[in-house]
Amino acid sequence: MPFYIKQGKLPEKPHTVFKKPNGELHAEELMGRSGFSHHSSLLYHLEMPTRVKKVGPFRSAEIRAVRDANRNRHIQSFKLKSDGELLESRIMLLYNADLRISICRPDRPTQDFYRNGHFDEVYYIQEGDGALETQFGFIPIRANDYVVIPRGTIWKMRFHGDRARLLLIESSSMITTPKRYRSPHGQLLEHAPFCERDIRVPELQKPSTKKGDYTIRTVLADGVQELTYDSHPFDLVGWDGYHYPWAFNVNDFAPIVGKLHQPPPVHQVFEANGFVICNFVDRLFDFHPDAIPAPYPHSNVDSDEVLFYSVGNFMSRKGISVESITLHPMGLAHGPHPGCYEGSVGKKETKELAIMIDTFKPLKVAEASISVDDPKYPTSWL
Repeated sequence: MPFYIKQGKLPEKPHTVFKKPNGELHAEELMGRSGFSHHSSLLYHLEMPTRVKKVGPFRSAEIRAVRDANRNRHIQSFKLKSDGELLESRIMLLYNADLRISICRPDRPTQDFYRNGHFDEVYYIQEGDGALETQFGFIPIRANDYVVIPRGTIWKMRFHGDRARLLLIESSSMITTPKRYRSPHGQLLEHAPFCERDIRVPELQKPSTKKGDYTIRTVLADGVQELTYDSHPFDLVGWDGYHYPWAFNVNDFAPIVGKLHQPPPVHQVFEANGFVICNFVDRLFDFHPDAIPAPYPHSNVDSDEVLFYSVGNFMSRKGISVESITLHPMGLAHGPHPGCYEGSVGKKETKELAIMIDTFKPLKVAEASISVDDPKYPTSWL
């Protein structure tokens, strides 16, 4: 995270005596990245966070890739059906060593707690509003939010009405803001398309003193492990540091525009090892009198390009619906559909919202994608 947060009660110095009113010590927990050499937070608990009461089952989850043609794809994710809690409703569509891309369609409230042990998570909320509940505190969430949950965070996500639709990106490395928009010490700079005021951080709640059986379902690369603890995990009296969940609404992104067509990096909002996340939002078009606002056909030879179409009229595509996902593999030319390139000349603005993920290793196509893959899409430029 780009800035320091302090909440609740803390001792004057780290790793020193910090007593409860009854004279017992609070339990201090360091949650840190990259082996004590990157961002971290110190958490102060009423109970030791190590009190495992029971080791539950491990449920393996094999991911099957499909050997299929290297071609442009239109994955009609809106046709996929899923149910259950948030974790159970996850359907993985694309993946490689750096990330996994899924959709989630929960239709019931979360009962257990979740923790991702191997991935940082970015949820894009297509539909639904409620709250992210974590040991760091609660964050109200709503449609078009990015919700960034660093690994190790214990959390629940509750939605009003218990139903929601989400895009999930799991990253094997840290999710950060783009380096070119940050000062050497992490502050977002004046030319960045968003700022710290746009970022929503957790608000610490009153610590829970509940005892009982509290199951945490830990997501791993190859399955889910259940651990049951003897006290409620949200027992913090205070915490401080740089490692915590946060939320950012895509409508707070201020697009960078120019006299001529701007390349996709100006739309970037996050980066990680092996991929970037960008968003295309409502914006004015290029203002050169002869500008062609539609993107030019391109062959990005080092990136697979994934687009999740969220809201609006997508000026460069035909036959695309809300929650369509397109995959354009590295090196294959793609661009506006016939008529969209010429038809964009003279237009002043666009009303659209799409999330783009560019990866620097080829993506594998999971089995679930094939059942909703539009076979006509590769030839749709004729």
